Amino acid sequence: MDLDTIVLAKTDDDIREIAVLAEEIWNQHFVDIIGKAQVDYMVEKFQSYPALKKQIEQEGYEYYRIFCGGLQAGYIGVHPEKDALFLSKLYIRKDFRGKHLATGALRFLTELCRKRGLKKIWLTCNKHNDHTLAVYDHLGFQITDEQVADIGNGYVMDDYILTYELGTGYF
Repeated sequence: MDLDTIVLAKTDDDIREIAVLAEEIWNQHFVDIIGKAQVDYMVEKFQSYPALKKQIEQEGYEYYRIFCGGLQAGYIGVHPEKDALFLSKLYIRKDFRGKHLATGALRFLTELCRKRGLKKIWLTCNKHNDHTLAVYDHLGFQITDEQVADIGNGYVMDDYILTYELGTGYF
């Protein structure tokens, strides 16, 4: 099954559907990595409808819905910067993983960068998210730094920073 389309989230209903999907994906994927309590905290703080709405309306984020077989299979959250695109979120539902949707999404993002004159994509990824790190490595991302960020409530994000230079990798 291939990627159908990637569509900019424009309405409150679009944002709500992303938030519902975020909760599902985070509970499927991240509980084993960071624990249920931190997943609940991070979903509420960064992936809930109010958080997503604020990011879009006040912080300059863009959200895109990924469709496959006519169903919403995932979502992307990005923040354009001076010469780069910060890939804040790229998540695929469990039953759609392994179908190269992340590859299609990154192809979409590299085209978006080219249209906007951006030279690279960067992101953060949990140091213990081994499968996702392997996917990014396969697609040409390089670990360029690491960070531990205090996100409140006694939690931290212990991440690698990965960078993809346009014209040097997979796309």
